[in-house]
Amino acid sequence: MVVSRTSPLRVANISGYWGDRLGAAREMVEGGPVDVLTGDYLAELTMLLLYKTRLRRPDEGYARTFLTQMESVLGTCLDREIKVVVNAGGLNPAGLAKDLGALAATLGLAPRIAHIEGDDVLGRLEGFVESGVTLNNIDSGESLAERKVEPLTANVYLGAWGIVDALNADADVVICPRVTDASVVVGPAAWAFGWARDDWDRLAGAVLAGHVLECGAQVTGGNYSFFQEIEQPLHPGYPIAEIEEDGSFVVTKHPGTGGQVSLGTVTAQLLYEIDRPAYLNPDVITHFDSVEVRDEGHDRVRLSRQRGSAPTDQLKVCINFQGGFRNTYACMLTGLDIEQKAAFATDAVFAAVGGRENFEEVDVRLIRSDHEDAATNAEATARLVITVKDHDADKVGKRFAAGVNGIGLALYPGSYNDVVAAQASEFAVMWPALIPAELITQRVFVGGEEVGVRNCAPVAAGPPAGDFAPPASAPQRDWREGPTSVVPLGRVMGARSGDKGGNANIGVWARSDESYDWLRQFLDVEMVRELIPEATGLVIDRYDLANLRAMNFVVRGILGEGVAASTRPDAQAKSLGEYLRSRRVPVPTELLDLESDGPTP
Repeated sequence: MVVSRTSPLRVANISGYWGDRLGAAREMVEGGPVDVLTGDYLAELTMLLLYKTRLRRPDEGYARTFLTQMESVLGTCLDREIKVVVNAGGLNPAGLAKDLGALAATLGLAPRIAHIEGDDVLGRLEGFVESGVTLNNIDSGESLAERKVEPLTANVYLGAWGIVDALNADADVVICPRVTDASVVVGPAAWAFGWARDDWDRLAGAVLAGHVLECGAQVTGGNYSFFQEIEQPLHPGYPIAEIEEDGSFVVTKHPGTGGQVSLGTVTAQLLYEIDRPAYLNPDVITHFDSVEVRDEGHDRVRLSRQRGSAPTDQLKVCINFQGGFRNTYACMLTGLDIEQKAAFATDAVFAAVGGRENFEEVDVRLIRSDHEDAATNAEATARLVITVKDHDADKVGKRFAAGVNGIGLALYPGSYNDVVAAQASEFAVMWPALIPAELITQRVFVGGEEVGVRNCAPVAAGPPAGDFAPPASAPQRDWREGPTSVVPLGRVMGARSGDKGGNANIGVWARSDESYDWLRQFLDVEMVRELIPEATGLVIDRYDLANLRAMNFVVRGILGEGVAASTRPDAQAKSLGEYLRSRRVPVPTELLDLESDGPTP
């Protein structure tokens, strides 16, 4: 059934990650009118976790929490004709569709359950390489073949048109595998309004809506730089996008729920985990520097005037393979001479385990959480973390543990440490690559019967488009003149950061035209590198989004080979933006006075 509606489509989110609030589905269904429930369960790391789950329970490999959510709302969804579209299928969408059908039967329900296949290309990688597909790492350019690895998972990021086919086949629930996060929103919108595959601006609006919704409560006040300004920060309501036929939409939430929808919370989420403003998606390139964001009153923010262009003829594929084994020694250093104690401990550890050169990779981090003349013992303590990696599990397991456990009484004064495991931990490498879209086909099933096959080649394709923003305007004034105060940078800007493979993004935004004018002059790439010493020697790209009073910095390579392999304490760079906000810099006092008056629209 092809639908072409005229009223807004109310698309709701019920999950931002595997393990998100189980009650979100019931809250969304009972809290007010919605047309579609969507959920994102698949972070880049999740596919690896599902692989490990499937090793233990071969019938699974999907986000089982989705079944718990559906048990409480499926009957209501059928009664009110609320569609459900999620990517909870993970590595086994057919298995989840089957188990959801069994659950529905126990509830006396008979929904039409669709599932989509076609993303899993693990068994095809060798053939791709033989046919000339290089599968080079998007970030490093390194060839997969040169790594001589055996992949564990390989999943292509699919687009939305398989979802459209499923909904046209009267599916009540659509179980997706590894589709892009936005696709679970793009699909229902394209289906409901009867959009064509080359309705670039409309599709771009749905991608924006999907990007805003995908992390659930993170757009309704969660993880927000200015959280103190939210009247009811606890238990935020989950977001809803009221999508119009032209692709514009209003972000809101059910009345009476906690949290907040504001220009700030929406801007923060728009900047989350993006790269350049020309945002690549299988179905459209969405130009984040084109969208207009406007406050429409209490908990309502409108996004409109978005622009889209034809996608490339390539799809992203995420490949996971075993990277080796690792182990960690963490010891505490208290009081005086912290750096000398750390050097002593480091030398002692490697002397006990055969030297640094005995391991394929070594990471040593001294975390200065100590305070001078501290009020408590704990506040006087720093932490030294030594991580070793190698393909020899015994070397970084039993032998490493035996070596460091044997020096416990031969170290610096006051030493104590965490328990060192005798068994090494296995870690994986996430390898992003590109593959020609024409090689991938989506297959759609309803009730286990195939109802559609769609090749993923775009109807029109072009190279990655340039950004739509007009040339940067000249600064309003020279902010180097006038009085300043040395304060944390976060007094005049918000930030949100996250991971994309081995890279981290830091999206920053100002809350007034004056603050943005100063910020874009002050915070250039070299200043970011100075304020984040960990980024020394790394490539940093800056992208301006004047429409959002924002800039996006991408720190390339700071997460190494991805979340699962990273040795950073914050492997997903979630706190990197807040660290940048904490750095003290000279800020014009005029801007501090403006901030004291609150954000300007």
